Amino acid sequence: MALAPGPDPLGDGSGDERPKWDNKLQYLLSCVGFAVGLGNIWRFPYLCQTYGGGAFLIPYFIALAFEGIPLFHMELAIGQRLRKGSIGVWTTISPYLGGIGLGCFTVSTLIGIYYNTVLTWVLWYLLNSFQNPLPWSACPPDRNPTGFVEECQRSSSVSYFWYRQTLNVTADINDSGSIQWQLLVCLVASWAVVYLCIIRGIETTGKAIYFTALFPYLVLTIFLIRGLTLPGATEGLTYLFTPKMQILQNPRVWLDAATQIFFSLSLAFGGHIAFSSYNPPRNNCKKDAVTIALVNSMTSLYAAIIVFSVLGFKAANDHGRCLDRNILHLINAFDFPDQSISRDDYAAVLAHLNVTQPERVAGLGLESCRLEDFLDKSASGTGLAFIVFTEAILHMPGAPGWAVLFFGMLFTLGLSSMFGNMEAVITPLLDMGVMPRWVPKEVLTGVACLSCFLASIHFTLHSGNYWLEVFDRYAVSLNLVIFAFLEVVGIVYVYGMNRTSSPRSRRTSTRAGCRSPVCSCPSCPCCWSRLSRWPSCLSGTEGRRRMRCRTCT
Repeated sequence: MALAPGPDPLGDGSGDERPKWDNKLQYLLSCVGFAVGLGNIWRFPYLCQTYGGGAFLIPYFIALAFEGIPLFHMELAIGQRLRKGSIGVWTTISPYLGGIGLGCFTVSTLIGIYYNTVLTWVLWYLLNSFQNPLPWSACPPDRNPTGFVEECQRSSSVSYFWYRQTLNVTADINDSGSIQWQLLVCLVASWAVVYLCIIRGIETTGKAIYFTALFPYLVLTIFLIRGLTLPGATEGLTYLFTPKMQILQNPRVWLDAATQIFFSLSLAFGGHIAFSSYNPPRNNCKKDAVTIALVNSMTSLYAAIIVFSVLGFKAANDHGRCLDRNILHLINAFDFPDQSISRDDYAAVLAHLNVTQPERVAGLGLESCRLEDFLDKSASGTGLAFIVFTEAILHMPGAPGWAVLFFGMLFTLGLSSMFGNMEAVITPLLDMGVMPRWVPKEVLTGVACLSCFLASIHFTLHSGNYWLEVFDRYAVSLNLVIFAFLEVVGIVYVYGMNRTSSPRSRRTSTRAGCRSPVCSCPSCPCCWSRLSRWPSCLSGTEGRRRMRCRTCT
């Protein structure tokens, strides 16, 4: 049972019992599920394609070694040592650092509000995937049954289903429109699933994580086998991993690599602090940090291979249809027999006609059919998931089955990330005792989920996509970077790095398997000095009331 009672030797001395993980695998899968999210599928491949393919991996792994793993290890260490959520951890280090924990708590709340909206869209597509043919495979008929909707014909059936039949997006953010009831129902269902999975904390998430963390890898493997057998997969992978070393001179590459590592590992969210707080104090968190970070990065690379094998197949199909249209123009213009020009012969025939009859060829307005141009039309974010990849699935035999697998994978990926986001919200609330102890934890979890649901209803408006972009761009990114910087400052300058390397700290780290960056002694409320002399050290609130450092007295 995940909620196994155990002593809390580093708590506040009140005798409270803290939950524990059933086993080490549950904890590792929870951290992997929180770290591996939608960004691994739809942002990392895009960055690789944008910044020189294999060349992007150089700054990426440098950022992993010098930024990602150290910060990740620090968060696991302080959560495991103090066995509290984000607010409690930083308040224990110093009462003046409690704002860092409060900031992480606020950001996780904002992420939970809008991140589940993406799951709402995924759920809507998943439900529509149980149809044959798929609803985005063709343009809908207009009011005159003999034709199709003109807007759909000008763009594509996939784009029309996304922008008109799913989002029904307005012209700008000032035009809110009305609530779209199909999205509201999906939003209710998404939050209901999240609530049922986190209703009792790690006791329930520890069971659900076996499916939500492992199922995406099963689907990715199926897509890998299928993707590598598709025509055009080789061209897609060649395009992805062809290194362009000169692009490393651009500082933007290094900035994006560092940013991708930061958000991919979910640093400064507070979720990893909450998860590690349920570990025993002697757990080897240094080994955990390296393992989880490497699994996360390898998953991104694994997903990039799959995505670009499928996108190579889509580019090959688009390139072939482009050639077919040009061939049809040539056959009609020069009265060639039907099917007399194949795709392989097109280049030679066109070159001959350009030499013999250049004026007539120029007047045909032939399209430029280069495979590289179609490979350049990749996308990131929702554009990759709901437009580019969705259109590629249409060209696969048994498209509905592949659509169910793809959107089922995205839903479970997002769901496991939501576990960490909500744990970063609920654990500090439990530590602070915002509700009486006789109130069941299920009630607090329900209140938190209901509050986030009510705050996310405006994303179901016709302008909801604009509001989500505002939240994603301005409410999270810069704040997380600032909080991570303050975390480092708090450990290095407030607590003091020299204390972690003292003889006593080395002996403690040997026993615990992970050197703790903090101690359980309180700070002097007058001057921040750490009351670290062991014979007189009292942890918790009572100790802070009763003790003062010699300087203040």
